[in-house]
Amino acid sequence: MADPSDSPDNRSTAGRLQVETHGLDVIGDAERKGTPRTLFWPWFGANVSILGLSYGAFALGFGISFWQALIAGVIGIVFSFLLCGFIAVAGKRGSAPTMVLSRAAYGVRGNRLPSAISWVLTVGWETVLCALATMATATVFGRLGWGGGTGTKVVALVLVGALTVVGGVMGFDLIMRLQTLITVVTGVLTVVYIGLVADHIHWNTVSAIPAGSAQEFIGALVFMMTGFGLGWVNAAADYSRYLPRRSSSRGVIGWTTFGASLAPLLLLVFGLLLAGSSAKLNTAVAADPIGALTTILPTWFLVPFAVVAVLGLVGGAVLDIYSSGLALLSAGIRIPRYLAAFVDGVLMIAGSVYIVFLADDFLGQFMGFLTTLGVPIAAWCGIMLADLLLRRRDYDEGDLYRPSGRYGDVQPVPLLLTVVATALGWGLVTNAAASWLTWQGYLLDPFGLGGKSGAWAYANLGVLAALALGFLGTLALGRARVHTQEAQAPSPTDAGAAV
Repeated sequence: MADPSDSPDNRSTAGRLQVETHGLDVIGDAERKGTPRTLFWPWFGANVSILGLSYGAFALGFGISFWQALIAGVIGIVFSFLLCGFIAVAGKRGSAPTMVLSRAAYGVRGNRLPSAISWVLTVGWETVLCALATMATATVFGRLGWGGGTGTKVVALVLVGALTVVGGVMGFDLIMRLQTLITVVTGVLTVVYIGLVADHIHWNTVSAIPAGSAQEFIGALVFMMTGFGLGWVNAAADYSRYLPRRSSSRGVIGWTTFGASLAPLLLLVFGLLLAGSSAKLNTAVAADPIGALTTILPTWFLVPFAVVAVLGLVGGAVLDIYSSGLALLSAGIRIPRYLAAFVDGVLMIAGSVYIVFLADDFLGQFMGFLTTLGVPIAAWCGIMLADLLLRRRDYDEGDLYRPSGRYGDVQPVPLLLTVVATALGWGLVTNAAASWLTWQGYLLDPFGLGGKSGAWAYANLGVLAALALGFLGTLALGRARVHTQEAQAPSPTDAGAAV
């Protein structure tokens, strides 16, 4: 029997704001609305976070110059969000969540593996964003003399967690309205912040930073990819699925890429200038990426800064918790979407407690998390992009829910590609700051790349290798499968046999 969260008959009522009842089901024609331009708001609102400034310090931490970091950042941000734009087209063509559309490549039940990985990644991201908002609030209160200790952190964590969970539980309509508000408020206050701290930039100091090696440049570039677009690819179609079928594919790609990239690019430039001007600030960002930015602010702007920091981070966390709920359902958990979002919210708060109160090395653990999960997600992304490229028709919506349909139950080739690409990728990445990742990098020595202490150890080549292997392997091995699928007659549209 079908899960109610899967059923295409499970419709939300348009107009008034209420809890979204859609789960993994296809969005009906009557509920598709908007234009590709409306995608600007959720993507910009989710990425306008002050955290973008901290990526300047993260990039320089690879031992490269300002210009190298800028080039690595621009390429990494735009390219990775362009991948999101391509996958967002699948949402318009199939009107289902990203990890349901992925069933066309992996099979209906075979897709549970990438869905589980996607779920872990999105829960991890929402946890990081919630923890950062909590730490930033505590830092601001501490500077104002209003506390800042454990009590403040607890209250901040409860408030931030509540905002995020409510947004995720309510669903699409509230998220779209919330992201529009976040875009305007955080955009204005971020410009004010930049104006207030501009005098802390010292170009002579920034321009004197020595250049790094090619390996360090590549490492920074890949880190920017995993920190931005590759952290969103597994959710890229979750919002475009509400667009009418006639919407322009180029518009979907363009507005997704533009909306998601604009704020990070601007924030990265200013973050590089700030971090490059002060070694002290650069070091402080590693411990408290948001709170460290308050140390150069006048006292009167601390409260507005807390507002822009919290709203920006909540904007990203809300999109993550919404998509993590959908990924959890796609992994085989049979509960309503809003309950899945609530469960993820509980896990998010528990993880935030660990980061805020127990962890002593945020940046090292954060980089390890991004790189480790970035490898299998890059493999999935390559497979999904190639599968989408091979298709000449829209998805057969009914068969996305039937193991006996054209997409099959389990497709062994994509699954094998994912496993092989992940094993290859993990063998080519390292992270010395995270003790739980010392097993990685096992292929650096056999491949003649200098081992775990060589020049290529921190270039993060595994992410690029997984992306390329997934893409090229699917192009080479998936053409016949896709042709056979598209040669079949359209299936019935009822979801009686849905999974």
